Amino acid sequence: MNSIKERPALFNDEMVRAILEDRKTVTRRAIKPQPPEGHKWRGWVIDSTCSKEIGSASWDEGGGPLRRNATYARCPYGQPGDQLWVREAWEADSQLGAVAPRDLSRGEPIRYPADGAVRQAGCSMIAPGKTRPSIHMPRWASRILLEVIDVRVERLQDISDKEIEAEGIDLDALADGQDRYDMCHAGSGADGRPTLRTAWRNLWESTGGDWDANPWVWVVSFKRVTP
Repeated sequence: MNSIKERPALFNDEMVRAILEDRKTVTRRAIKPQPPEGHKWRGWVIDSTCSKEIGSASWDEGGGPLRRNATYARCPYGQPGDQLWVREAWEADSQLGAVAPRDLSRGEPIRYPADGAVRQAGCSMIAPGKTRPSIHMPRWASRILLEVIDVRVERLQDISDKEIEAEGIDLDALADGQDRYDMCHAGSGADGRPTLRTAWRNLWESTGGDWDANPWVWVVSFKRVTP
């Protein structure tokens, strides 16, 4: 029996809020490296023993059972049953601004800018310090744990409107911040409001992704375990 594995996953403040509100239940991440264009092969999401197929997708029109000479694609975000601990922006006490994350005591209070929540551990926070990037968050400072329930592969632009909503897109909230969008933005609705697809493209590009390249992506569905 395979043991449950934990892996880190970075999310920005907007997506952290969506996770906490149970609006975001899936994340897409570009596959690295990308399958070569025009190269016919089939990839599987397989378990850690390379013996069991747990999700699949064709990079061509082919198919068929697991083959000995197949090229396998193992998802770096795990398989169903594994867990993802969320790395988000965070703040320690201001008096600890010069202390590296690895040297902080696990009893230090941590503030999360995404929603202003503070984890009071052994002592109270005097004043929040500098905002530290998510990539530098240690495991002990993470407050959100997710369980992977499904993994598959698809092209970025093949996403459906239902799946865009599951990515945490909130059109009402986007309309309230309409200044983020050009009223003549290609793909916007007749009233100038962003459509789901326009909002999804903006979200993808805001993280440095290339929409026009239409990359193959890991589609990782999850449920929130904690808090």
